[in-house]
Amino acid sequence: MNATRLTVGVGLLGLSWLFLRADVHGQTIWVEAEKPERATVSRHPWWYDQVKKDQLSGGDWISNWSDDKDGELEYSIQVPAAGRYAFWVRANPVQAKLSYRVDKGAWTPIDLATDVLDSVNVAGDGKPDLRFIGWKKAGELDLKKGVVSIAFKMSSENHHHGAMDAFVLTTEPFSPNGTARPGKVAAPTVEPGMWPFLPERDTFRADAVLDLRGLNEKVAGESGFVKLAPDGESFVLGDGKPVRFWAVTTYVQRDRSAEDLAHHARFLAKRGVNMVRLHGALEPKAKDAKLTDADPKTIEEAWKLVAAMKKEGIYTTLSPYWASALKHIPTSWGIEGWPENQGAEGLLFFNPRFQEGYRAWLKALLTPPNPYTGIPLAKDPALAIIQLQNEDSMLFWTMQSVKGRQLQVLGEQFGQWLAKKYGSIAAASKAWGGDSMKEDDFARGVVGIHIVWEWTQPRQGGKKKRLDDQLQFFAETMHKFNEETAKYLREELGCNQLVNAGNWKTADTTLLNDVERWSYTANEVIAVNNYYSPVHIGPDRGWRIDKGDRFVDVSALVDPRALPLNIKQVAGHPMMVTESHWVPPLGYQSEGPFLVAAMQSLTGVDAFYWFGTSETEWSNTDRAEWDAASRQKWAIATPMVLGQFPASALIYRRGYLKQGEPVVVEHRSPAQLWGRAVPLISEDPSYDPNRDKGDAARRSSVAGSVDPLAFLAGPVKVVYDSDPSKTKAADLGKLIDHDRRVVRSTSGEIAWAYGKGVCKIDAPQAQGASGFLKSVSPIKFQDVTIESSDEYATIVLASLDGLPIKESRRVLVQVGTLARPTGWADRAATFLADDGKRLIQGKEIVSTGKMPWAIKDADATLRIANPALAAATQLDVNGNRGPALPTEASGGTFTLKLPKDAFYIVVEAR
Repeated sequence: MNATRLTVGVGLLGLSWLFLRADVHGQTIWVEAEKPERATVSRHPWWYDQVKKDQLSGGDWISNWSDDKDGELEYSIQVPAAGRYAFWVRANPVQAKLSYRVDKGAWTPIDLATDVLDSVNVAGDGKPDLRFIGWKKAGELDLKKGVVSIAFKMSSENHHHGAMDAFVLTTEPFSPNGTARPGKVAAPTVEPGMWPFLPERDTFRADAVLDLRGLNEKVAGESGFVKLAPDGESFVLGDGKPVRFWAVTTYVQRDRSAEDLAHHARFLAKRGVNMVRLHGALEPKAKDAKLTDADPKTIEEAWKLVAAMKKEGIYTTLSPYWASALKHIPTSWGIEGWPENQGAEGLLFFNPRFQEGYRAWLKALLTPPNPYTGIPLAKDPALAIIQLQNEDSMLFWTMQSVKGRQLQVLGEQFGQWLAKKYGSIAAASKAWGGDSMKEDDFARGVVGIHIVWEWTQPRQGGKKKRLDDQLQFFAETMHKFNEETAKYLREELGCNQLVNAGNWKTADTTLLNDVERWSYTANEVIAVNNYYSPVHIGPDRGWRIDKGDRFVDVSALVDPRALPLNIKQVAGHPMMVTESHWVPPLGYQSEGPFLVAAMQSLTGVDAFYWFGTSETEWSNTDRAEWDAASRQKWAIATPMVLGQFPASALIYRRGYLKQGEPVVVEHRSPAQLWGRAVPLISEDPSYDPNRDKGDAARRSSVAGSVDPLAFLAGPVKVVYDSDPSKTKAADLGKLIDHDRRVVRSTSGEIAWAYGKGVCKIDAPQAQGASGFLKSVSPIKFQDVTIESSDEYATIVLASLDGLPIKESRRVLVQVGTLARPTGWADRAATFLADDGKRLIQGKEIVSTGKMPWAIKDADATLRIANPALAAATQLDVNGNRGPALPTEASGGTFTLKLPKDAFYIVVEAR
């Protein structure tokens, strides 16, 4: 490779490139690497230096690319005072070798393979190649006052490549955050009426006012494995203490350093998280791999994640398999007749060969000692729940892709099942009135399999009876797989974790969901994936937000039937939502954590997993075009989702809101399930842009007799294998007012005015509201009054000391409004739905904007009836004390006008 040799010299007196900060607390020296005193480097003539210079602190970096020579840089630094300095470099960490020396000392290598923080792709074309930049702590240096020489050497095996943006010497606390210099972050310009979200990296100060780490155990699993409560419907820790889980699916373990992962764990714990979910793929990826091999990278990620989270009192849920992600099944795996380029949907439930491989993957993950803890995951109580599989079902549309030899295998198994039930296949055929299919070959023991669509249609006579039997066979096949896999985990691998079968949906929510959930009862825990995801139409809508996309921007507060927590819970089992999000480009997001805390508390749902994050802290960096935070769809590390965790997690985990009495307890017989009898009440279907056809969920053609808004009033439960005459339903007329469009909870603590788009919680230790507050202001609670001119906001007060708000000496005020990337623009639009027929009134994206997030100003005044309160302090995004706020106390009432950039505020007694 030809390159251009560059030798430069800069005199010591011309140090305009050196940023020096010195005060009574310490010293920080920031040096722009592209301006050395001396350098011998070769610059790549066209590729390696093609980088996004706006992501480099001085607008450039200095690099080396040579066939035969190391690159060397030398800097003369004026040290303002003697001391021990932390030494940080911002350099290219990918396959790079970098070393340094001070004055004429020995060369010291800098390990760029581990613990690199805030790594960013700066490639000009966005390609994920060598062109990354990240921060690495190189060590600590004892320096004397005066001039010191620091030199660097780039000596990578790949063309001696290397690049540096800057380096820092400091005696102060330093949190690497891109190009941000200590005390030198200039606030970007945002629209009037908004403020920029510019969080500093959390240093987890001991004096932080808001830190929920203490809600967690010192070490996850310190008292043993998570277990079921005596009623079987909730979780307890190993010592029997009740526990609720506020959870997140994270991917940080995939490509971040051990230091980043540890920081991430502490960051989540501080904000109330006590469970994470690993959504992995254990199947082998190597070209020549055997079916029974397991992916070592996924195993390593799982080991790292469990160990890091355990230290912060955070449990892990393991999701090791997703059929939809397994797109390629080699013929060498021995799955006869299965196309190599067809996904594996449905296969795991009935194919013994594939099940053999799956069990081998679990064994490879769970039984060897975890090198980060010294014990196998099977024996580690920090691994709380094992989810057998993600989003696969024999009752979903994807089952119709099973064809050829594997459909025959299933038909053979159906024949054996029928012979056991009826005595023979011929007897079964007689019971069906001779109903037949061309695929029937009774002489060979093969019975034809109807497609899933048939179960969604009204059928009569012998065909209906045949469909009933097929549905029972499919359900029992899934139940058997779930039961036998749990037995394998327990008896063969020695696992003591709770087991969840799966989390998916069916082709018809009303007719088939109870059958799906029944198949999960083979295991302890029931789960579902369910998102609040209004219409979004665009070429990349499954994963990204683009200019020109069209969408519907509607709050769940005015569309309550779409709430992801409207779930019919199976009696005797805990219920979890293992994936959910208020999905962008939706703007109304601050309501999400508020509603989850409120409705989980009311209904008794035991865990809610926000999906998902790949960031150590916040999603607030525009990297490559495909990885810009301003365009991400499934990222929850944003100010109006993750930023709204603390108060919501506190309310839910401490039980500040009561669980309500059930409004429906439906008892269902097996005959009702297999016969697809319409239940008393069913959930509305969910929508997944990556799996479902169309642009929105398709409701069933039939409906139950109970008002679906019952889900907002209290728990809705179902009991399987029971006598339908035992079914009970509350008088919903006392709770649901359709004229005023209000639903009140059986607990008396929640009122959801869906006509106004406002939900209130009013309990002794937690009071607040979310939605279009201006339309109902002032909002009165038992101890608080909120006067708000905000068109849309979420304002919630939660006791930090556990006392009722009227007596509390420390109250958290948490505020959320609307957040968009800076420069975001949309306009009203009318567009056709995917079917080309329906007209949708929505919006079109004119610009996706860029980081940072711009947050709508708050405009509200709080009046708190607590005579002990005397002061209010605004907290920064990391929960540290900021400025004192002007307040007024009179007649036993404490009054606070929220600052425009209110996020977290603590109100205290003196």
